[in-house]
Amino acid sequence: MGLEVPPGETNRCVRGCCRSATIPLHLPPASFSLLSPIARGSESTVYEARLGGERVAAKKPVLSTSEDLDKFHYQLQLLCELDHPRLAKLIAAHAHPPNYLMFFDFFEPPNLADKIHVEEWSPSVQQVVAIAIDLAKALQYLHILGVVHRDIKPANILIDKDLHPHLADFGLAMFQKDIKRVSVENWKSSGKPTGGFHKKNMVGTLIYMAPEILRKDIHTEKSDVYSFAISINELLTGVVPYTDLRAEAQAHTVLEMTYTEQQLTAAVVSQGLRPALALPKSGVPLTLLSLIQRCWDPDPEKRPSFENIIDELNIIQNHLVSSACLPSSPVSKSQNGNIEAHRYQEALNWFNQGELFIKRSEKSDLTENVWSGCSNEPLEYHPTLSWGSFATCGRRETMEDTHFMLPHVSEENDVFAFGIFDGHRGSAAAEFSVRAVPGYLRQFGPGTSPIDALAEAFVRTDIALREELILHQKSKRIIRKDWHPGCTAVTALVVRNKLFVANAGDCRAILSRAGKPFPMTKDHVASCPKERERVIKAGTEVKWQMDTWRVGAAALQVTRSIGDDDLKPAVTAQPEVIETALSDDDEFLLASAHYFCWIRRNFLMESVLLPTIFVA
Repeated sequence: MGLEVPPGETNRCVRGCCRSATIPLHLPPASFSLLSPIARGSESTVYEARLGGERVAAKKPVLSTSEDLDKFHYQLQLLCELDHPRLAKLIAAHAHPPNYLMFFDFFEPPNLADKIHVEEWSPSVQQVVAIAIDLAKALQYLHILGVVHRDIKPANILIDKDLHPHLADFGLAMFQKDIKRVSVENWKSSGKPTGGFHKKNMVGTLIYMAPEILRKDIHTEKSDVYSFAISINELLTGVVPYTDLRAEAQAHTVLEMTYTEQQLTAAVVSQGLRPALALPKSGVPLTLLSLIQRCWDPDPEKRPSFENIIDELNIIQNHLVSSACLPSSPVSKSQNGNIEAHRYQEALNWFNQGELFIKRSEKSDLTENVWSGCSNEPLEYHPTLSWGSFATCGRRETMEDTHFMLPHVSEENDVFAFGIFDGHRGSAAAEFSVRAVPGYLRQFGPGTSPIDALAEAFVRTDIALREELILHQKSKRIIRKDWHPGCTAVTALVVRNKLFVANAGDCRAILSRAGKPFPMTKDHVASCPKERERVIKAGTEVKWQMDTWRVGAAALQVTRSIGDDDLKPAVTAQPEVIETALSDDDEFLLASAHYFCWIRRNFLMESVLLPTIFVA
C-alpha cells in the first residue's frame, strides 16, 4: 500500500505489548479518514476508510472498560502474527488514544452470508468445494499457530471478485494455550464454572456452535471444524441453519417449528439435531456429505483435522473435474462405487407408479356404480358445485404436497371427489397417493357405502405404496433401505346432497355453514391423549421432543398417515370419516394441507356457484 513502517519505538502500541516489523501500529492522524459505516455490531463498527490515499476497511472497537482495552491489544497481537492469503489481512493499526483502529484490505460487499441469503447466490458444487478448500487451508494455518477462531460463519467470510474466501473478524480468536489458562484460572478461583467463565468461554454464534461449547466446555480446534461444516452445508443448501424446511430426521410439522435458544441448545446437545443436510439429487457428491457429517460429529475426537479435510476435499474436487469431462449417465456413482440413492429414488415417477398400480388392480367385472345409502329419489336440496385449487411450496425448496379434483366419479353426475396429500420425508407418498386414492374410489361397486369406500381407499393405498417400495428396493431401483416416505391426507366425497370427509393426519377441512365454521376433520397428532395411547398400545414409543409429543425415531408429530412404513402399524392409515347432509346454509368447503386462518365469506367472488369446493 505504500505505507512506511515507523522505525523503532514508534512502531508499537501505547502499552508496548504489540510490535510489528512490517505493520504500522502508530499512524499520523492525517494519514487516515473514516467514511461511511459498513457494518455495526455490539463490540465494534466497521467503516469504509481512506489510508494513505487507498480504500480500506477500518474496524473501530467499542472500548467501554479496561477489559475491552485488554481484548483490543490481545487481538492486535494475534493479528500481527498472521499472514495467509485467505485471512483478512491487517495492514495497519492505530493503537494509541484517543483513536483505536485496525485497518484491513477492503472487500466489496456482500459477505458470504449476504451473498447467499440477500443476493440469493446459488454456487455450483465445484464453487462450494473450491471455497471449502480455501477456508480449510486458512484454518489449518491458524491451528498450526495454535489459534482457534471460535466464530466461523458465512457472515465472517469475505468474498473477492474471483470468489475466493477470506476469513475475517478475529474478535473472539484466541491462542489455545490462553483458552486453557483462562479455564484453569476460573476453575481454581471458584471451584466450579461461573457465569464469568461461561461468558469468556461459551462464545460464538449459537447456530454454528459445537455441542461441547453449548455444554459449556472450552473451544478446541475441533470446535472450529464443527462450525466449518455447518457453514459449508449452509453454502450448499442456501438455507440458514435450523430454519430449513426439508430435514428428513425431524419429519412433517416439526419442520415448521421455531426454536427458543434453550430448545435449540438442548436439541443439538442431547438429541443430535443438525441442520438439514444438502440433498444428493442437487448434485452434491455423497463423499462431500459424508465429510460434512463427520465434521459435525457430536464427539470432537471423531471429527477430522483440517489436514485430513483438505486431502478429502482435493479428492472430491478432482473427481468433480473428471466427471465434468465424461458424458452424462442416468446412474451416478460415488467414489466408493455405490449408486447415489436419493438421485435414483427421485428418478422414479411416483405419480406414474400410483397410476400403474391402480391399472394393475382394476376389476374387469365392474357394474354400474351405485353408492349404497344414497337413493335416486328426488332431493329437497340439490347442491350445485364449482371448485378450484391453489398450491405453492412456500419457503420450501421443493413441493411435497399435491391434490386431485375428480368431478363426476365413475360417470356419476352427483358424485364428486376432492383430495389433498401433505407429503413428508420426501414427496413420493403424496405423489403415489394422489393417483391411487381416486383410482380406488372409481373401483368400488354397488352396495359400497361412501364411508367404507373412503376408508378402504386410504388403507389400500397405504398397503400398495409399501408394496411398491419393497418391489423397487428388491429390483435395486431404490438403494437406500431406511427411506420411509409418508403423507397425511384429507379427501372429500360429495354424493348427491351428502358430504363425507375422510382425514388421516393433520390436514384440515372446514365447511362454511351459515357464515360460521363447521369443522369436518380432527387432527390426529401425538399430543392428543387418545391418539397417543393408541400408538403406545400398538408398541411404538411416543416421547416429548422439543415442543410436543412425537412418534418413534422419526419424530413424527402425526399419528395417522399413508406410508411411514417404519412406524406401522402404530401410525395407521385408517382415516376418520365425518358425514353431514348439505343444505342451503352451506356455502363452501375449505380444505388445506397446512394450518390456515378462517376465510370470511366476503372474500369469495359473488359469481361463484355455491357450495364451492376450495382446495388449498
